[in-house]
Amino acid sequence: MRKNSIKNTRINGEVQKELSMIIRSEIKDPRIHPMTSVMSVEVAPDLKTCKAFISVLGTQEAKEATIRGLKSAEGYIRRQLAKNLNLRNTPEIRFILDESIEYGVNMSKLIDDVTGKDASAREAADGKEE
Repeated sequence: MRKNSIKNTRINGEVQKELSMIIRSEIKDPRIHPMTSVMSVEVAPDLKTCKAFISVLGTQEAKEATIRGLKSAEGYIRRQLAKNLNLRNTPEIRFILDESIEYGVNMSKLIDDVTGKDASAREAADGKEE
């Protein structure tokens, strides 16, 4: 099975959906932040490994605690995946912190700051000309 085949894409979507459900409703670890979401999942073509990209809305400390909590619950999560999904192999899950949303928000703020300063400088220049 190729990496970007239709079957692999479908498996990625199913694993992502199930992981989201398990993290949101079944894990009771207090380290896992309530605003945790599974951004994407990459299951290897041989179904042996899986990278789960996790986004956490909170402080850096909350993000690190969430990843630690997910890593400690990895066995339980894998068992639940095996129970809920009918796959030949249940992949071993690696949780990776995804900070792309936060990066995008920061870049957007920087762009807004630059365009805001540019607009106010233009208004000041127009006011001096009159």
